[in-house]
Amino acid sequence: MGIVLPSVPTAGGNYVPAKTVGQTVYLAGVISSDFRGVITGTAGLDRTVDEGYAAARACALTQLAVLQQHLASLDKVKSIVSVNGYVNAVSGFPDSPRVINGASDLLVEVFGETGRHVRAAVGVSALPRHALVELQMTVEV
Repeated sequence: MGIVLPSVPTAGGNYVPAKTVGQTVYLAGVISSDFRGVITGTAGLDRTVDEGYAAARACALTQLAVLQQHLASLDKVKSIVSVNGYVNAVSGFPDSPRVINGASDLLVEVFGETGRHVRAAVGVSALPRHALVELQMTVEV
């Protein structure tokens, strides 16, 4: 598919990036970043829905890198179960679901039907390091 996974970020605290319990992998939240660093901003203020969409896609790529490192192969993924997306947004911002579609669309693009998931898309007043998006996932293996 021509997708290049980013480097796995180091944990920002006393937690692990992924934990397997039975056949379920729980992934800690990752913030939006690319080769330049953290993708920052506030949706509805200095960032557009399209920029948020790209930031959510970047989060999903990071989560795939975390999974790749944790499982040694993405072929072990049976299903993307859930995605929780958080958008740093102005009060009343109505388009958090459109932003988090950036992650959801990528997961379906990569995994097909097994990439379809339940999700939450929530606007929040702040994220770590002023990130535009944070993404947390649960995966069945």
